[in-house]
Amino acid sequence: MTLMKKLNVPVFYAEGIPKYDLDKWTVRVEGLVETPHTYTFAQVMGWQQSTVDARLTSVSGWSVRLPWQGTLWRDFLPIAQPLPNATHVTFVSLGGYESNCPLSKLDHPRVLLCHSIDGEWLEREYGAPLRMIVPNLWGYKSVKGLARIIFVSHEEGGFWEDRGYTRDAEIEPGITLDINTGKRRPIQGGEVTEF
Repeated sequence: MTLMKKLNVPVFYAEGIPKYDLDKWTVRVEGLVETPHTYTFAQVMGWQQSTVDARLTSVSGWSVRLPWQGTLWRDFLPIAQPLPNATHVTFVSLGGYESNCPLSKLDHPRVLLCHSIDGEWLEREYGAPLRMIVPNLWGYKSVKGLARIIFVSHEEGGFWEDRGYTRDAEIEPGITLDINTGKRRPIQGGEVTEF
């Protein structure tokens, strides 16, 4: 059981929690890349692994700091081999949820393709087998249950963006519930690093 589950972090899955067979699960890297490729979970686990201490912050008013484990986005880019004209990435979940993000916003030291928290595999409701952790943007950019990573040359919509959420997903100043302590805390805007 991950710390996320132990802390009873709220579960948000717009398209419903997907079912999958890990032995058959793959993630497809495609679009504006040198060579599109489909990776199995075993192959993903063969990528360089890292742990980042970062806070996931939800636009719905909560935030949680955890030790996320997986492959740093910066270490993934040489695997993906995006073409020079790729400026954005569209992440697509197993259930069809989509969100698009500029490559410039993903060029951050704690953006991670995550499979575990503190040595425990993610639960399905929290994004297994692989999810994004984008701590510098609102949580709806941290797509869960990844199935496709598509490099594109333009901004696109997304599930929540097409329903009125901002496309840039910059974390705004305000108050958030710190799930780790159960206390409401002010945040300055941008990645939450003050606690």
